[in-house]
Amino acid sequence: MTEAGERWRTDDRPEPDRCARLLADAFVREPATSWICGGSASVRQSWFTATLRTQAALPGARRHTLAGPDGRPVGAAVLTPPAAEPPAVARARWAARVLARCGPRPLGRTLSCLRAAEEGAPEGAWTLEFVGVLPSAAGRGAGRRLLDHALAGAPSTAGVFLTTADPGNVPIYRRLGFRTLRELPVGPLRVTAMYRMAAPGH
Repeated sequence: MTEAGERWRTDDRPEPDRCARLLADAFVREPATSWICGGSASVRQSWFTATLRTQAALPGARRHTLAGPDGRPVGAAVLTPPAAEPPAVARARWAARVLARCGPRPLGRTLSCLRAAEEGAPEGAWTLEFVGVLPSAAGRGAGRRLLDHALAGAPSTAGVFLTTADPGNVPIYRRLGFRTLRELPVGPLRVTAMYRMAAPGH
């Protein structure tokens, strides 16, 4: 629960590296990130940095951070516009960075997750790539506040698509209006693809 009088602030133009640092700390126990990066904090940080720098170059890409009452950022959300895809050169550069800084296993596992995420995404939908808050902010309403803000800013008549490998997230997203499209095995993971239609008049 958010305590009365707390003031949360959002930033809709944060630098990719700031989001990467926040998400690397927020996703320390997230199943897909743990499978991709293992238990190494430096690999996780390098992976998020390479991925978010590539995503940030897409026209219309959106990033949001949330800061707590003390002004310190506690979470980040990242959305990709409909049909946005890095050009071949950018994909190759991303792969080279991940390979050099994280190793071949994280690269291969990331590609497996991407194939699962891209399969059957609704046409015209935005993709919620990441949303996470620091463990220190858990239980204070920060995650819901950040997610509501990010979703409200996605100007799509076709809704929002996401995937999650954390089964605990599925009921949370359902309460926010997402429905399950499918479940896919990716390595040891069970990835759930979900979709929320745009609100009428959006």
